[in-house]
Amino acid sequence: MKTCVVMPAYNEAKTIGDLVRAVRHYVPDVVVINDGSSDDTQAVAAKSGAVVLSNKKNSGKGAALRRGFDYALRNNYDALVIMDADGQHIPQDLPAIVQAGFSSPDIGAVVGNRVANPQNMPVPRFLTNVLMSLVVSMICKQTIPDSQCGFKFLKCGALKGMRLISSHYDIETEILIKVARQGLRIRSVPIRCVYAGQKSFINPVIDTWRFLVLLVRLTF
Repeated sequence: MKTCVVMPAYNEAKTIGDLVRAVRHYVPDVVVINDGSSDDTQAVAAKSGAVVLSNKKNSGKGAALRRGFDYALRNNYDALVIMDADGQHIPQDLPAIVQAGFSSPDIGAVVGNRVANPQNMPVPRFLTNVLMSLVVSMICKQTIPDSQCGFKFLKCGALKGMRLISSHYDIETEILIKVARQGLRIRSVPIRCVYAGQKSFINPVIDTWRFLVLLVRLTF
């Protein structure tokens, strides 16, 4: 099955090169969305073998992902995997996620599960993820232990049926709800994460508000 990795990146020149090269050992096609970076992210990613799509200004993770999704659909991929560009996600976990995604035709998405092994995960992030995942699981009527994990497999057949509206981190929730509403299953696969002092662009107040607003919009 034809699969690509979609990787939004903002000022990740220090990590993007090694990460792209490592990912390409498992999934040769890597698409980096350079989301208005002011460093050499674009050049480093391209030199490492990625297809690079660049936004003139920083538009947010959701907007960057939607551009990557459009690329995957236009180029007739069967599926894609979303990964962060800061080195937090481990390329060696790719085969398990891809294999789980293609294990059954009724699976629309696979989500990495960090809470299965939450070593070194910051406590506020752990607690927030658990709470949000409970809410998303109830809405989707499926058990999703770590709904906010950015390491996801998504079948393009499911993606074709979506009209995504999120431009920021709330896209993690929107994708899962819209996959579930197509009657497709969402699997979870344990993954490892590297917490090495990466700067988080999540604003706890603003992004929690976006999460709540999205739930209201999708419900009503």
